[in-house]
Amino acid sequence: MKVIIGLPAFNEEKNIASTIAKLQKFSYTIVVCNDGSSDMTGTIAEKMGALVVNHQKNLGYGAGIRTLFTKAKELDADMLVTFDADGQHRVEDIENIIRPIETGEADIVIGSRFLNKTNDTNVPKYRKIGIKVITNVTNSSMNFKISDSQSGFRAYNKKVLKEVTPSEYGMGVSTEILIKANKSGFRFKEVPITILYEGETSTHNPVSHGVSVILSTMKFISIEHPLKFYGIPGMVFLAIGLFFIVWTIQAFTATRQIITNISLIGIGAIILGTMLTMTAILLYSLVNVVRERHSD
Repeated sequence: MKVIIGLPAFNEEKNIASTIAKLQKFSYTIVVCNDGSSDMTGTIAEKMGALVVNHQKNLGYGAGIRTLFTKAKELDADMLVTFDADGQHRVEDIENIIRPIETGEADIVIGSRFLNKTNDTNVPKYRKIGIKVITNVTNSSMNFKISDSQSGFRAYNKKVLKEVTPSEYGMGVSTEILIKANKSGFRFKEVPITILYEGETSTHNPVSHGVSVILSTMKFISIEHPLKFYGIPGMVFLAIGLFFIVWTIQAFTATRQIITNISLIGIGAIILGTMLTMTAILLYSLVNVVRERHSD
């Protein structure tokens, strides 16, 4: 199989050479997406013998992954393995990531930090909490439950490269790919990996990363499942509103006085519930029309 190892990289001149050197023990093609780095990342990668695709300016992690998908398709790759350029991933885990696709067991393989109990204890607590929250949100819209939705160490087969096109520019691309691939019926498998956190190699702010990913995940869930995302809360608010309106009417019948707070809660809940329900119906109709036109 023609395997490409893809590295999204932004200002990784300290790590890129050692990462590529370790990867060169394999016979796979190494492609680096230099995402508008202001340092020597691109130059070093080229001198190390990697195929480098340069962005003129920094577009974000998601844009880097999209470029790697595009380049893998151009090179007619049978498989793309995405691998962090910051030194956190171990090359020793690549064979385990690749094997399920080689044997036809899966279309997408995810390297999970939480299947290896020893590695699990090494994950910083704040990261573990954030990843678990994001993973639970992602799992709410998927048929296959995963343990690590934010792992960047993955393998994709040719079918996935052809049918899934990432559009998210930020860190939310990891969940976007999972949601789109799940909708297309691709098979998933997780394998344990070990992450090296020495020296705090990650360049992403954990707070902005978490917020970005959660918002992105909610956006894709709302598009894929509008009736669930908007409709269920809408019905709940309508029920709450009706309850308080009935309470207001009963109180008025008994005392001939309107309890302002109760009536305002009822009116507000009904308005919000109606808006959410209408949004669910309109978005569901719009998404289906777009899908029908796209399929034609």
